[in-house]
Amino acid sequence: MAARPAFRAEKSTNSAPAAHMTWASRSLAGTVSKTRRFLTNQLWAWPIIAVVVLAIIGWLVNGAIEATMKESLESELQTVLKIEVAMLENWLDAQEDNAKSMAGENEVRRLVMALVEGAASDEEPLTTEEATTQLHRLLKPEMNSYDYEHFVVLNRQRVIASSRASAIGLATPPGLNDLNERVFAGKASVSRPFKSLLTQIDAEGRLQASGAPTMFVLAPVLDTQLQVIAAIGFKIRPEAEFTRILQLGQLDQSGETYAFDANGLMLSNSRFDEELKIEGLLQEETSSILHLLVRDPGGDITKGFRPDKLRSQLPPTRMVANAVDGEPGVDVTGYRDYRGVPVVGAWTWLGGYGFGVATELDYQEAFRPLTILKRTFWVLLILLGICSLAIFVFTLMMARLQRQAREAAIEAKQLGQYQLEEKLGEGAMGVVYRGRHAMLRRPTAVKLLNADKVSEESVKRFEREVQVTSNLNHPNTIAIYDYGHTPEGVFYYAMEFLDGVDLQALVNTYGPQPPGRVIYILKQVCGSLYEAHSSGLVHRDIKPANLMINRRGGEGDVVKVLDFGLVKAREEAQDETMAGTPLYMSPEAITLPGSVDACSDLYAVGAVGYYLLTGRPVFEADRLVELCEMHTSQEPTTPSQRLGKSVPEDLENVILACLEKSRSRRPQTARELANRLRACEAAPEWTADKADNWWNSHERGAKPSIGTSTTSQEHDATVLLDP
Repeated sequence: MAARPAFRAEKSTNSAPAAHMTWASRSLAGTVSKTRRFLTNQLWAWPIIAVVVLAIIGWLVNGAIEATMKESLESELQTVLKIEVAMLENWLDAQEDNAKSMAGENEVRRLVMALVEGAASDEEPLTTEEATTQLHRLLKPEMNSYDYEHFVVLNRQRVIASSRASAIGLATPPGLNDLNERVFAGKASVSRPFKSLLTQIDAEGRLQASGAPTMFVLAPVLDTQLQVIAAIGFKIRPEAEFTRILQLGQLDQSGETYAFDANGLMLSNSRFDEELKIEGLLQEETSSILHLLVRDPGGDITKGFRPDKLRSQLPPTRMVANAVDGEPGVDVTGYRDYRGVPVVGAWTWLGGYGFGVATELDYQEAFRPLTILKRTFWVLLILLGICSLAIFVFTLMMARLQRQAREAAIEAKQLGQYQLEEKLGEGAMGVVYRGRHAMLRRPTAVKLLNADKVSEESVKRFEREVQVTSNLNHPNTIAIYDYGHTPEGVFYYAMEFLDGVDLQALVNTYGPQPPGRVIYILKQVCGSLYEAHSSGLVHRDIKPANLMINRRGGEGDVVKVLDFGLVKAREEAQDETMAGTPLYMSPEAITLPGSVDACSDLYAVGAVGYYLLTGRPVFEADRLVELCEMHTSQEPTTPSQRLGKSVPEDLENVILACLEKSRSRRPQTARELANRLRACEAAPEWTADKADNWWNSHERGAKPSIGTSTTSQEHDATVLLDP
């Protein structure tokens, strides 16, 4: 019979039997493991990953910095707004206190009563002109000290007295109507700026026509019965104090604080008046106060955008809309202001005075440090990308040269002291050659890693398989002779050359085996496993393709246990990755992979015995999930029922005991299982002589069709998923 090497059942160039699919976890751990192996093998990916990682880090850092800047900016805007509002409210309160103080003076009350009633108690009656003159003379010192320009006395409908004769008799100005009602309810108040009905003298002493901005503070005047009989008001120049206070809240080069009414009309001067005049939003002789609507033009006017609607038809800015609805807030994500420029801002509504206050700063200026950081980052990223491209090209060249060197070493068929001969098989990770030691001249199976599969992970697994197996010396365990690597990086190990057939091929070719032979084979498997288990090792991949019978030392049916690539030490950290072959995996290997032990291997031994007796696996299913569920929950059909004829009851009981779902009901050691097999009635039926006769009659016969399988299980395909 032609020789067959001792290696994992993999795709063979000699038409080897269909190998079992080795199951690995579909869990995250398996995915991470495969990714790690890929990155180790594909060195060219690292430069790309470096760029991607830096981009992600940059994105995260940018996000963190932007979030921090937004928090800081939000706090700064709110602080400025609060300070501005507090200053404005203090100023308004002061104006109200001034007005109430002046309105509460006895002489002022007497003169106002004279104006209202036409007489002053028991004194001589005063004419309106006399009362007004005396009132002006009385109030002028205080008006000068408070910077009030003139006064008016109002009843509920009109001006009944004023320091400006032209105002007497006029109806209450629209800007004072609501305020007048509050005053007659007994409360002093300050009006928001409104357009004057009279000509005014501006701060430069120039005469202004009607429509100029003005403000009034009104206070109630009480009679002797403490009833409100009139309102006295004092004119305030808005640009003198009101606007000046708001202009104190100008952040950086583009920040401003301004007031606006419910219609979005600006009640204070913009810091951009000159620019607004250039853009045509203001006439040259006017200012923004009471002339500019805070509306969203839909685009940046400073960059040439022009709306297709009149300004009065444009929607209010987001800030005005929220403020008028009574929603104070802050927005650092950006919105358009009345110029269409993206800004950040904070706002509030002063309900008691009927206007809102907003603090805004151009978005570009607010986030200028972040913009600089982004540009710097992109420059660094581009430079890194260029460097990564160079590294990528260099890596590809080096990897290609290394691979060519390994391939050349393999083609030379000389690995250290071993001369390679024919190729015996090839799998996903390794290639097996028949070889000879240069000095010993004995046939050897040499397994080496594929030239394009060399990686840290594959080498580590390769070394582990060699190290574990070489420490086991049971006669039924494959023997390792040597391990090493060439200067070109070709990793290999030499093992005994086995002239035999694996149990998968045996059953595929010759069908179910007699009970005595099954016992004969399984006892030897137990001997190998007992040594491994005693050393604290669990094989985790016992299956027919990993068990080979040979003629060794003049004896037939000598079993060799192969492939310790998935072996796990019991004292290792819990590994929750499923590993093994689904057709032969124990329930705990599926549900609790980290808990596998010697009893898990014995479950697989029972499944192999079942397969040898019946020619079929314990469970068969169309889908992997169904197969796993059967192992964990379904009781197996007895071998007798499966085979359709009787099987020795004691052997059947031993096989079924190994296939118990609970580990406590299985044999606890491989030696215990071997003793129970040895005690079976059919044990003596297969002897060394019968084994020799079988090998004598089959050794020169047709070789089993290696690589074929009668099973239809898709879970037995040649797929290797390492843990």
